Amino acid sequence: MQIFLDTANIAEIKKSLATGVVSGVTTNPSIISRENKPFDTCIAEIIAVDPNLTVLLEVLAMDTQGMISEARKLNNISNNIVVKIPMTPEGLAAVKVLSQEGIKTTVTLVFSLNQAIAASCVGADYVAPFIGRLEDIDTDGTELVNTIKRTFETQKNKTKIIVASIRTPKAVSTLFSIGCDIITMPLNILEGMFKHPLTDAGLKKFNEDWQKVPAK
Repeated sequence: MQIFLDTANIAEIKKSLATGVVSGVTTNPSIISRENKPFDTCIAEIIAVDPNLTVLLEVLAMDTQGMISEARKLNNISNNIVVKIPMTPEGLAAVKVLSQEGIKTTVTLVFSLNQAIAASCVGADYVAPFIGRLEDIDTDGTELVNTIKRTFETQKNKTKIIVASIRTPKAVSTLFSIGCDIITMPLNILEGMFKHPLTDAGLKKFNEDWQKVPAK
């Protein structure tokens, strides 16, 4: 059970790592673009925060050979890089080659069990279902994760599930309760996990009572 942060913002990464809860960072082209920095600079800064941090980086090429070439370059940056490959026929072909070379991969933009099965068959280390986007079209994303998990367990394969597109803190507890391996989330969802009104009320009460204790 692991929690990753879905961001390329250095301040957010440092803040989340300070909690001790986060062990990885996920990015994609959209996330990188928000930082208004060259790609190489952005990645170097993320790795500099913690060289042991798992970092997921996505290829931009759409053809198989282009994906393979980009993945090899990304892999050379750090041993802790996991390369994100899109769920396409060309992407699956790339993952097949990369897995044989020992390069860690995540097949991203997964929206069905069949896609997850295909990704696992070519040796993907991780599959990334996007449950929030499924729920936007009235499809049960949590049930998809549950089905993928049960199928992988039945087949006894080693592909892990990284759930993305998380919209609420409640989704985190639900997904982990059905056996999800990793969840990546934005900072506001991570911080929401720590909060509960009864915790706040309890701390307030303890503080009020402590003020009544005589100094001597």
